[in-house]
Amino acid sequence: MTELSAAALRGAVDLSSLRNRPAAPAPGAPEQGPVDGTAVPLIVDVTDATFGQVLELSQSVPVVVDLWAEWCGPCKQLSPVLEKVVTELAGRVVLAKVDVDANPQLAQGFRAQSIPMVVALVAGQPVPLFTGAVPEEQVREVFAQLLQLAAQHGVTGTIPVGEPAADDESAEPVEQPLAPLHQEAFDAIERGDFAAAIEAYEQALAENPRDEDARSGLGQVRLLFRTQDLDLNEARAAAAAAPTDIPAQFAVADLDVAGGHVADAFDRLLDLFSAVPSDEKGLVRERLVELFGLVGDADARVVAARRRLATLLF
Repeated sequence: MTELSAAALRGAVDLSSLRNRPAAPAPGAPEQGPVDGTAVPLIVDVTDATFGQVLELSQSVPVVVDLWAEWCGPCKQLSPVLEKVVTELAGRVVLAKVDVDANPQLAQGFRAQSIPMVVALVAGQPVPLFTGAVPEEQVREVFAQLLQLAAQHGVTGTIPVGEPAADDESAEPVEQPLAPLHQEAFDAIERGDFAAAIEAYEQALAENPRDEDARSGLGQVRLLFRTQDLDLNEARAAAAAAPTDIPAQFAVADLDVAGGHVADAFDRLLDLFSAVPSDEKGLVRERLVELFGLVGDADARVVAARRRLATLLF
């Protein structure tokens, strides 16, 4: 799997000719934006004419572009996986579907030599993800890396579920001014200073313990900070050599969450909770609770892990 990095935003694909292009419906056809926000708010069918709106949307939220064709068997395997993962992310990513046969300009713009081809847009810049049908687990890993990359560039918006992702001006995300400490945190993330972002979020929570946006942002940045210098193979080797070493097991659990292996991370920490002495269980429980909040309390994997943790506690 390709490791995503800030360098990916240098833009090997030129999409400038498609930016801000007005829609041109066929004669007699009703005016329609690129998204049916009522039916599929996070999954967008885009065309050569409407793609500019999705490009602008990527300034606020990462957009994953699925280039496909009706005759393409692997496309039909991959598309449902992409839709499932995007839906589970609940507005943190938008999926833009492009029929390459019907939209040759987009196919040319993305240099789609083979399909399915999946590319992301972050702040208007293309980020190559993968080509061909890949397993769901790999899709999750790539999307987790994409969200980290987007956060580094300040693209951390969320599309409200049930609202149009992009249509007319009234449906576009409204950029609200950030509170000073939140802005300070985002600026720090953009320049890669995760320690400063953590400090800003911690100060925001000290001033307002009910600031859930700060709490969520703090969890995400802490994970980025903890994993930025870790080597997965080295971390796994260290954890295998010391099954009850808390820092070693925490490192692999963090990498698993960052890579989309959420259930594996929870299982590892729950096994660790069972194995360590009573005076160390609190540390493991705290890390589990932090990761639960990062993934989301409604996630089925969090629900299952919480149930097992309760059993271990009582």
